Amino acid sequence: MANKIRYVPLYLWLMFTIVLFGFAILASFSTTRGIFTNELFESGLHVSNYLVLFKDMNMGRYFLNSVIYTVSACVGVLVVAAPAAYILGRVRFRGRRLVETMFLSALSIPALLITIPLFTMFVQLKLTGSLLTLVLIYICTNVPFSVFLLSGFFSSIPKELEESAAIDGCGPVKSFVKVMLPVAQPGLITVSIFNFIAIWNDYIFALIFANNPKTHTLALALQSIVQGFTNSGNYAGIFAASMVVFVPTFVLYIFISGKIVSGITVGAVKG
Repeated sequence: MANKIRYVPLYLWLMFTIVLFGFAILASFSTTRGIFTNELFESGLHVSNYLVLFKDMNMGRYFLNSVIYTVSACVGVLVVAAPAAYILGRVRFRGRRLVETMFLSALSIPALLITIPLFTMFVQLKLTGSLLTLVLIYICTNVPFSVFLLSGFFSSIPKELEESAAIDGCGPVKSFVKVMLPVAQPGLITVSIFNFIAIWNDYIFALIFANNPKTHTLALALQSIVQGFTNSGNYAGIFAASMVVFVPTFVLYIFISGKIVSGITVGAVKG
């Protein structure tokens, strides 16, 4: 009985979340009048809320931009962070503690603090207003967290795997690619999901560096749509736009949540 009681707060929170999420989905297919009168489907199912977003509000372009930014940045972060984390987690060298401290210190720097210096630098390099600009910024700002998390995964991998690979004739690079990366797959997936969610929902960097309407992200589109639809009283459209932004990360998490849990568990154990 005691075991069941301790899960009551979890069940209450779950029910609260389901009700809120369910209402948001239903409201996105309803009308503004139906939302405020609590009669969501009185006038039927309104798929037109979504069609208006993609036809009139250019939501498809913004969705594609966000996909390009997020996927490119997540891949770039892994390319940079995985080798760095491998060295920090497996190799003992002079200055290692200093390098680790630098990565940890980078985690404490607020994004707003580096926004103006970054913008000045990219203006001088004439890189503002392009897709590449935001991808580079996302890679650089997410590498410290990724290195910090991945170094724990690599340090927990038994040394015998590297020794066996060396006996089979694998050099350090080949051993890293063929042996260590597959073993560290849960950690790589976990880091990618955290980065995906952070980049997909980013607003500050996108607002400043994606100043060309053709390079806007979904977060920027959602903000402008909310302002416009609020003035026109189209609250059903606001719910629909929110679902377009929210559903991709939710679906992605549902499919690979098991990998995230196992990855965090493995990374928490130091070898």
